[in-house]
Amino acid sequence: MPEPARPRLRPWTVRSRIVGLLTLLSLVTVFVAGGVAYFAERARALEQIESNLRSALDSGSFIVGEAEWDSAEEALSAVVQRLAPDDNTGTLGIVDGQAALVPGIDTDVRLERLPGFVERVVAETAEHDVVVGTYAESGRTVRYLAAPVTVGEVDASAPPAAVFATGYDVAAELAELDGAARVFTITALATTAATFLLGLLVSDRLLRPIRRMREVAERSSAANLSERIPVGSGRDDVSQLAITVNGMLDRLGGAIDSQRELLRDVGHELKTPLTIVRGHLELVDERDPADVVATRELAIDELDRMAQLVDDLRAAARLRDPDAFDIRETDVAALVEQIAHKARAIDGAEIAPLVEAAPVHARLDPARITQAMLQLVANAVRHATGPIAIGARARGAELELFVRDRGPGVPDELKRVIFERFHRGLAEGRGDEGSGLGLAIVALIAERHGGTAAVADADGGSEFVLSLPRAVVVDARGAPAHPPDWTDTRETSTEEQPWHRS
Repeated sequence: MPEPARPRLRPWTVRSRIVGLLTLLSLVTVFVAGGVAYFAERARALEQIESNLRSALDSGSFIVGEAEWDSAEEALSAVVQRLAPDDNTGTLGIVDGQAALVPGIDTDVRLERLPGFVERVVAETAEHDVVVGTYAESGRTVRYLAAPVTVGEVDASAPPAAVFATGYDVAAELAELDGAARVFTITALATTAATFLLGLLVSDRLLRPIRRMREVAERSSAANLSERIPVGSGRDDVSQLAITVNGMLDRLGGAIDSQRELLRDVGHELKTPLTIVRGHLELVDERDPADVVATRELAIDELDRMAQLVDDLRAAARLRDPDAFDIRETDVAALVEQIAHKARAIDGAEIAPLVEAAPVHARLDPARITQAMLQLVANAVRHATGPIAIGARARGAELELFVRDRGPGVPDELKRVIFERFHRGLAEGRGDEGSGLGLAIVALIAERHGGTAAVADADGGSEFVLSLPRAVVVDARGAPAHPPDWTDTRETSTEEQPWHRS
């Protein structure tokens, strides 16, 4: 079956999305902050213009009122000459409706040259009112103040003879702020571009392990899981992800190797009974009732053995499920006594009356430990004679549960492989009722508890031992067997226990 086509990567990759989004976010943030600052400064500048116009009115009123003037024109001349104009401003004295007085220095704004300005001011102050207005013509915008200058009694029936005017060029006043805004905009764009390029470089370095993960995943298959993702000395999340993926590949490789070995062993184990049944069925003499009966019994016996093999395989598979174990604190002495009591019911089992059991409490699954110990007893019944000793001993925080027999022992070359699938002792043959999975199940139970299963010579026989490191939680004196920090981490979650790791 051809492999499905892999989807092509779009140009808009995760890297470009992250960098683009962060760049856009930076750009928006900078311009929002700059825009707020710009409009705040603009409002402040306009408010300052209004404040300066009011100050000019106050200063002009003070000049007119501080002395005795012969005429309004004389007072207006003093005001025009003594009020020094600021940048982007201009002042003007209007006498009898005509521009008559200007400062003795050049000003940035020549009010008398603005088309229609003098006529407008004369008309607005005809009622002797102080006027603040905005002149916007011929491309110029001037915010101005116009105030009549009078000496003595005010003749309301006639327009004022003298009018003082001052104005600010709004565009010129805001030009400095606009220049700063342009510099800010250029700087913000350059900084954002630099941020974008730096983001590309940094993201390329940070996401390089993810790209390697994709490349390794593309090259990996059931036939080759040996390649791993290079991991440097980084301690970031991406490096930790690469380490986790490498660990996953190790577990997948081990599972596939184990599956291949299992299929090879199962095929080898089933081949013999199938061959036996087929051979006898081909040679049976259907006219001989005795031969038919014998062949039938042989076929049933071989089929029963294959059924037992399948059941054992299913049992071994169930033990790899974390939910198959219920780890809890258990009284080891009571558990071993119970195991010995159950073992006495096994046909042919001669259990020693003395049960050696350490008076400790340990964290384990009583049902699975019982299953493993009874399997060891059944194995001893098939291979040994004489009493079988069952017991447990504690070595600090380590718990050892053992089954000791007085059989012929296990040769040294078999001690390393006896717990592997379908490895039988020398006394077992194809016709033996065992499936070759019993000791493998024992080893798997020990492994799921974070321990090991082993066999050693002992008093002319063999001693099979389940070693569970750090299982003891309360020793014979009733004191904790572990340091507090180990106990605290041990109690956090069932999923973190070593016997729940695959």
